[in-house]
Formats: sequence, structure tokens, C-alpha cells
Amino acid sequence: MTQSLQASKIQKLIGKRMAESKRTKPCFYLSAKADVTDLLALRPKLRKQLNVKVTTNCFYIKCLAIACEQYARVLAMIEGDNLKIPEEINIGFAVNAPQGLIVPVLKKANQKSLADIAHEEKLFTNKARDNELQLEELEGETVALSYLGPYDIDSFVAIVPPQTSCILAVGNIAHQMVPLDGEIVERRLVSLTLAADHCVINPEYAAKFLSYFKELLEKPQQVI
Repeated sequence: MTQSLQASKIQKLIGKRMAESKRTKPCFYLSAKADVTDLLALRPKLRKQLNVKVTTNCFYIKCLAIACEQYARVLAMIEGDNLKIPEEINIGFAVNAPQGLIVPVLKKANQKSLADIAHEEKLFTNKARDNELQLEELEGETVALSYLGPYDIDSFVAIVPPQTSCILAVGNIAHQMVPLDGEIVERRLVSLTLAADHCVINPEYAAKFLSYFKELLEKPQQVI
């Protein structure tokens, strides 16, 4: 027997916006793997030091904000014949809520400490799942992050939201054997996939941006 499910209003809206983005943005995709062994070892110490739970997603948000400062063109949008780079780095991060996929926006992320980001990420995630986010907390996104690691997804390609020019998709952290200092050792690696609008960002620039983001993850002491 065929089961019929009613799509929610938010699912219909997201579907319509993403279909339009897919039609109008000629995207290309870049993938890399980052060694986050040191980052994971640092997290328990930070919880005591900062008195807040610092998730891996908090590190992704912080490193993305820093990388966007260094490579600001990834924030640009087309306006007429020109590219406009917004003044603020506002990171939209996807949260799976009962009413559908919700994207709260962490404003001016580059001006916030890792502890500030940890507090806001927890607050927004809880509000999204309780359907308590205000309209202003869902607006102003200038760059996007999608993290499916908790669902044991190795890697994936995300669709660039209409109001941005790129989105970073982060997968599961996996144990892998890699060469290090002349030996084969076990490390923790995470898959990163950047989707970028070719009308705004060229592949070389995007590659430098992704490489810098990877470098920040692999040297987590720099972002505390």
C-alpha cells in the first residue's frame, strides 16, 4: 500500500528555493580531507578551560569565519555587472529539526571567540528544534555550512543557498592509516566538500580557500 505524506510549508519553501539556486548557479565542487586528530584531543581540555561544550561544529564555524576573512571573495554576490562583498561574515549552519531543515545564522562570526560560538551554536540548535527561532535569527546568511558527520555520512555535496555563493559540506570523522614522519599511523580524518558558484569564484581561489580552512582545522590552537 502506498503511503502518502504531506509536505510541510517549510519543506515546500526550501525545495522551491534550492531548485531555483540549482538552476541559476553553475557550481563546481572541490574535496579535501583534514586531519582533526589534534582538534579532537583539544576539545575535552577546552570544555574545562572555557566552561562550555565545544563541539566539532563550533570549530568548523570558527575556522570558516577566519577563512572567509582571508578569502573574502567567497562571500561575494552578483549585483548587476558587479560583485558585492558583504561587510559581515554571517554563517548559516543547518540543523535538523522536527519541522524540517532549519538554518539559523550566526552573525559576525569572525568577531566572536570560540566560546561565544559554542554558546550561540547550542542556543540556536535548541531553539531550532523547539521551533522558537525568530525571523532575524534566520536572515542575513553570507556563507553556509552543512555538517552530516553525526549521521555517519562520509562525504556529500550540498546545494549552494540562493543568498550565498558557496557552501561547505562536512562529513564523518573516520579512523584512517596515513603516512606521518616516515611511519604509518592511525589518525582521524574528516571529508570536506566545497560547492562554489563559478560566476563569482574561480576554482584556483576556491582551492586556496579550502586549503586554508583545512590548515586551520589541523592547527586548532590557532583558532582558540
